[in-house]
Amino acid sequence: MCLSTKKQSEALARFLSFITTLNGVYSGKPLSAECSVSDSVIHLLNILQMMKSWIDDIPPFPEPQRFGNRAFKTWVERLEERATDLIMPLLPCHFQGPTGAILELAPYFVSAFGHKTRLDYGSGHELSFVLFLTNLNLLGVTNPLDHPAIAFKVIPTYFELARSLQKAYTLEPAGSHGVWGLDDHQFLCYYWGAAQLVDHRRLKPKSILQREIVDAFAKDYMYLRAIQFIYEMKSGPFHEHSPMLYDISGVPNWGKVNTGMLKMYIAEVIKKFPVVQHIPFGTLLPFRPAGGLDNSHESPPVDAAK
Repeated sequence: MCLSTKKQSEALARFLSFITTLNGVYSGKPLSAECSVSDSVIHLLNILQMMKSWIDDIPPFPEPQRFGNRAFKTWVERLEERATDLIMPLLPCHFQGPTGAILELAPYFVSAFGHKTRLDYGSGHELSFVLFLTNLNLLGVTNPLDHPAIAFKVIPTYFELARSLQKAYTLEPAGSHGVWGLDDHQFLCYYWGAAQLVDHRRLKPKSILQREIVDAFAKDYMYLRAIQFIYEMKSGPFHEHSPMLYDISGVPNWGKVNTGMLKMYIAEVIKKFPVVQHIPFGTLLPFRPAGGLDNSHESPPVDAAK
């Protein structure tokens, strides 16, 4: 499969349209911003909260383990068993059934929380979750009126669930560049989080170096919550364990951070074959080149990468 074709696919165009649309929703607003919450969004939140409770049902094994905790495999297997039942109530009747939209939705959802064999989690899993949300939007399960609730409710809840899994099962970073990467596990929280902080009167990129400020504002701003999580998980000088984020703190304003994060995300996640090779294609996210050229004969089946 030619990576350059994948990078220019209709799937990529639809995905980038979705994340940049949400970026506009986040612009200048805290997570506490008021928004209406539809039944679909409530169901998504209930799913994520239920999945978080599974951590209590499936505690990590107490004995020391070098690379991740093997109890995570059991957690993922429960997700695999229940994914269809969790997702199906979201779908309109004409999309339900074992041969309906669930065939395309389930692989993205199941892949969004980490790998059960490698016991790791990274930006590719985060990508899977946002592709799942993109598909819900394409199906009409959610619509533009839901975008604020997706932005301020669903996505932060997903990030917190992912962090809970990382902490509980000591998941390895998937495809990490070590200290030279942006973050061991996630990326989009920085892109969207920077949008939230555009034109903020008090908070500047350099504010991440002051732990008290980070702790005071983390609840409302995803960028600062991601930094807070780093402070919680790592010790030592910030510039040593997170040199890229440290360097970004010297950027003069959040607008430049935001645009730079999108460029970096495309270069370091979307254009990296080890990340995107596992992304399945289908009718919602087709492999054909953007612009309407019909190369459907080149498209793999929806579960080809699984």
